[in-house]
Amino acid sequence: MKILSINYWTNLSAELKRRKVYPVIAGYAVVSFILLQIGEITFGPLGFPNWVMVGLIALVVAGFPVTILLAWLFDITPTGIQRDTAAWPRDEAARAKPSIAVLPFVDMSAEQDQGYFCEGVSEEILNALSKIRQLNVAARSSSFQYKSGARDARTMGSELGVKTILEGSVRKAGDRLRITAQLVNAFDGYHLWSKTFDKEVKDVFAIQDEIAACIAESLLETITPTQQSAMRTTSTESVSAYEYYLRGRQFFKRFRKMDIEYARQMFREAINIDADFALAWAGYADCHSFLVMYVDPQARYRDEASMASKRALELNPNLAEAHASRGLACLVCEEFEFAEKEFKKALELNPRLFEAYYYYARTKFHQGELDVAAELFKSAAEVDPEDYQSRCLRVQILRGTGHSDVARAEAKEAVAVIEKHLKWSPDDARAFHLGAGPLVVLGDLDRAKRWLHRAIEIAPDDSVVLYNVACNLATLGEEEKALDYLERAVEQGAVSAAWMRNDEDLASVRDHARYKALLQRVEKR
Repeated sequence: MKILSINYWTNLSAELKRRKVYPVIAGYAVVSFILLQIGEITFGPLGFPNWVMVGLIALVVAGFPVTILLAWLFDITPTGIQRDTAAWPRDEAARAKPSIAVLPFVDMSAEQDQGYFCEGVSEEILNALSKIRQLNVAARSSSFQYKSGARDARTMGSELGVKTILEGSVRKAGDRLRITAQLVNAFDGYHLWSKTFDKEVKDVFAIQDEIAACIAESLLETITPTQQSAMRTTSTESVSAYEYYLRGRQFFKRFRKMDIEYARQMFREAINIDADFALAWAGYADCHSFLVMYVDPQARYRDEASMASKRALELNPNLAEAHASRGLACLVCEEFEFAEKEFKKALELNPRLFEAYYYYARTKFHQGELDVAAELFKSAAEVDPEDYQSRCLRVQILRGTGHSDVARAEAKEAVAVIEKHLKWSPDDARAFHLGAGPLVVLGDLDRAKRWLHRAIEIAPDDSVVLYNVACNLATLGEEEKALDYLERAVEQGAVSAAWMRNDEDLASVRDHARYKALLQRVEKR
């Protein structure tokens, strides 16, 4: 309790300083003193009654708390007086726990062609810090919306809900590498730690590890040897393999069929260079699992996903990403019990691994355990607040299982997250077709139809887009049109029979002969 009290007053003092309350108090004291001195000297000779001086004193005293309140609430900026919207944590335990957001490092290379490498460096540091349970780390999708120096550190800290921010830059020229990193206090914008590394490119792994270790030492009182070992940022010694891996990861996150194929090629090249690179094997496996789920459920893709994920685990059985990759491969092979086991192990190793929660939820959906799936989607959204997929799929389940009030409340949150996402990625078809579901729940039908139309414009032949358009049309009562799109989805590629059977969005067409024929066709495939 005593420690918490000390932290409370320390943080209160820091917040008063950040909001510039102390200078205002000093200024108010000086002005008040001058006014009282003037009154004392002039009011008598001017013949003012005594109550005028008493009134001035009362006014000065009454104005003091008002001035402090205004100083707390508002800032004087070059653009005028603005409301200070920075949030100060209410819970003492939350205030006492250190937190950080890692921003994408800025590409300072002459050709400006190292964006993937810069993001990779900062993401590896973020992932390493996420393994420390005493440290709150903002999700990648949240912090990577900002760029170093793009906004005031205090504003970013407030919006991300963190106390510190890591920003930096990378300059890569030939075999030389310069990385600069700065840890900034989000309360006042002052640097807590800063360092520049000027070394060869082959030293990038050691630099990443050192940055993560320095940050952990700066923010935490103690770090165990196990945590120090867990903070190692990569599992390869080859810079070339690492660069191919980073490029593969960049393509993979775009989610489109062509990009998944590009990602698969990049991961394969990384493996060719370093056959013992566990993360590259996991990424290679995930590409094949995605091809099964979203493109074409060929047996050879399943076999390749299974082989590669097993290899990743053989190379590093303590790698959470490898267990999540293995779980996903088991999911597309419909080995649900094995998938569940792997996702649980992944979360045991890294409780903040979004993919483990998300694909574990999908596994439960395939099994028809919708309530469990809904809770896992909720956990996924808590780990990554900027992810819209888990939110939308949870709303879909809540609506289908009759939890209308909760579905409406969470649909508002889902739409807000998608609107923010679309500002950065206006051509994301998946955001449009998944976002249409929450809009239907909210009764905003015209907008839902516009979003569905936009998704089809962006990706007219994508089976996932076609399937979700069918689902939304079915909930809107347009059964024949829904079946048309469902038929096109089945023709175009991967549609899961288990998902179709458990998808309550298709409840209105389940007794239709066309639906039954399509389901039978998917099951045979």
